[in-house]
Amino acid sequence: MTDELVNVSDLNQFQYCPRRYWYLHFFDTQGRNYQRVEGKTRHENQATRGDWVNELYLESESIGLKGKIDVLDLEDGRKVPVERKRARSGEYHWNDEVQIAGYCLLLEDHIGEPVHEGAIYLYETDQRMHVPITQDHRNAVKDTIEDMRSMSPDSVPSLVDNPNKCEKCSTREYCMPAETAQLEPERAQGTGWEDHI
Repeated sequence: MTDELVNVSDLNQFQYCPRRYWYLHFFDTQGRNYQRVEGKTRHENQATRGDWVNELYLESESIGLKGKIDVLDLEDGRKVPVERKRARSGEYHWNDEVQIAGYCLLLEDHIGEPVHEGAIYLYETDQRMHVPITQDHRNAVKDTIEDMRSMSPDSVPSLVDNPNKCEKCSTREYCMPAETAQLEPERAQGTGWEDHI
C-alpha cells in the first residue's frame, strides 16, 4: 500500500480484523451481505435536524485520512462528529472508537481547533454514546494508518484472534478461516482457531 489517503471507515475494518481489511483492500471482496445492505438503507433514511450537518466529507494529507462524517452536531456551540452504527448487541467496540477518533482528527485539521469528543449513535437501542477522545485513541489512529500502509498483496495477515468475529463477516468465503486453520495450522497458532483443527 502506498501513502494514499486511508478511508476512516477502513480504520474500523482493520481494527476488527487485519485479514478482513486485506481482502477488502487488495481484492475488492466486500460482497453484499444482509448487514451491509441493512446498514446502507438506514444511512439513506437518516433524519435531519436544525443543528446538524449531514455527510460532511473531509480529507487531510497531513494526517493521511479521508472520510465522510455521518453527522456533525453543532448543538450548544460544540462540534461533535456522530457515527451511526447498527449493533444488535446494543454495544459498540474499540474498532468503532478508533473510527470516531479518526473523524475527530479530520475535523480538528479542518477547523484548526481541538475536538475532544465524538459520539456513536446505535440504531437498535436509539442511544447516543459519547466517546471522549484520549491520547490512546489518537495513537491508535496513527498506528493503524502506518500498519495499513505497510501491508502488501503478497503477505496475507494471520487469522483473527476471535473466531466469533468470522460468523457474519462478508469476506469469510474468501478468507476461509476454518479451512486455513486445517490446511495451514501454523497460521492458527495463538488465534483461537486452534480448536478448529
